[in-house]
Amino acid sequence: MSNIIHVKTPLTDDSIADLKIGDRVLINGIIYTARDAAHKRIGELIDQGTELPFDIRNQIIYYTGPSPAKPGRPIGSCGPTTSYRMDIYTPRLLEKGLKATIGKGSRSEAVVEAMKQYKAVYFVATGGAAALLAGAVKKAEIIAYQDLGAEAIMRLEVENFPVVVANDIHGNDLYKDGIAQYQRSVGLLKDTKSSWY
Repeated sequence: MSNIIHVKTPLTDDSIADLKIGDRVLINGIIYTARDAAHKRIGELIDQGTELPFDIRNQIIYYTGPSPAKPGRPIGSCGPTTSYRMDIYTPRLLEKGLKATIGKGSRSEAVVEAMKQYKAVYFVATGGAAALLAGAVKKAEIIAYQDLGAEAIMRLEVENFPVVVANDIHGNDLYKDGIAQYQRSVGLLKDTKSSWY
């Protein structure tokens, strides 16, 4: 099992260059939330050549729509949403300097290629652990699109936010690698079983 790696935001090429798929990472610093509706608006701003709601260079976008915060807490449960819904927008954001995204599920080939081209990574957060993830958020504020409710863009200050590297800057893919490993293990099991009979 890999060691835990600590990274701080804003990210740099150097800070993510050695990350490999399967690495367990704890993020410290600022990350931003954005889901489908916010990405649509950001895409429109890029089309118009208009300034974005925040400087995405060297930043991380977390695909989540937090639940309302309980009294005394900065944020409610904030589990990851499925990332492929943002795939249509992600290459353009990576081109603008975004260095990482956090979500769940695999990414399209276009996104994987864009991560290689622009030296970015994709982290996955554990689905079903929304309350645990919320515990790593120390401050939260809406910075854009308040009318979108849970899908507004938020600025989160996080401490030891736990993720796993699913795609690194070299184009390696944890999901594909995991499937390949499983297929190999099944093959080994079949070979082993056949040797007993």
